[in-house]
Amino acid sequence: MTTVQDSRKIFASSTMRELLEHVDRVASREFAVLITGETGVGKEVIARLVHQRSRRAASPFIDFSCAAIPEQLVESELFGYEQGAFSGALKTKPGLFELAHGGTLFLDEIGDLSKAGQAKLLRVLDGTPYYRLGGTRKVCSDARILAATNQGLEAAVKAGSFRGDLYYRLAEIRLQVPPLRQRLADIAPMAGEFLEQASPGYRLSPDAIRLLEDSPWPGNVRELRNAVIAAALRSPSGVVTAQAFTSAAGLPDPDRAQSLGAMERTLILETLTATAGNRMRAAERLGISRRTLGRKIREYGSPSSSGSGGMSAGLAALDRGIQAFQSSEERTLRQG
Repeated sequence: MTTVQDSRKIFASSTMRELLEHVDRVASREFAVLITGETGVGKEVIARLVHQRSRRAASPFIDFSCAAIPEQLVESELFGYEQGAFSGALKTKPGLFELAHGGTLFLDEIGDLSKAGQAKLLRVLDGTPYYRLGGTRKVCSDARILAATNQGLEAAVKAGSFRGDLYYRLAEIRLQVPPLRQRLADIAPMAGEFLEQASPGYRLSPDAIRLLEDSPWPGNVRELRNAVIAAALRSPSGVVTAQAFTSAAGLPDPDRAQSLGAMERTLILETLTATAGNRMRAAERLGISRRTLGRKIREYGSPSSSGSGGMSAGLAALDRGIQAFQSSEERTLRQG
């Protein structure tokens, strides 16, 4: 995954830069933070950024995956246990709350926590001292809580599978991490950074970058990283081409990439329509520069655009309408 140190360099889209600005504001406060987003978008990276930019940065950052631990072990992991508390407890073990004392405890995939675990967690979040399993002495912990989920917890609350009181305790502040397909400007710098980490000195060819930007990335940043590593291993020349991604990482061939281009055309047309033709606002929503948007409009609005059909005509007509409207406005201003 993307490292904290690289975040400013590789997040080129306006949506992610806005998110980083919000992280800076949130970090200085002690509220609990719920980070939401699809699998693989980089929620843990955002959590580490919140920690490193807070007053707790010099103290531990402890992460815990609620989905990776069997239900019967959640309590012992979170709260620890005393020697002899159960069979196999050969020595006292501090829980994650103790280990995170003075720092940050990051609860990943919080939506997978059992109802029993939710009740126990809520008690500690309210500041109540607790016992280790088998313990007789209460333990207090001062840890800031960050949580993350790829699930819709509001729906889970309505369905009764997630406690409402816990949800509102965890979601004092919410940070939404957008999927990679909504921040196209991040793809090339991220891929370049992953390539430098995997194979220093290698570079991406222009056709590889075009293919990466045309791919849907359902696995988001994690999938992009894996694809770059796999393609680099197939590129002994030091230049990673589109063919390397096609053969090594299973990315779509050029014909499939053209259909993905049609998806992008549709997204651009819908965004321009939603923003009443305002290119600046449309570019911000798409996570690309205004210049890139203009280039894509010219490319996809051209009758020669491969496979564009009516969509090209729609983009071209919309763009002509935008230009005519803007020209009309300019004439009105000059006459006024």
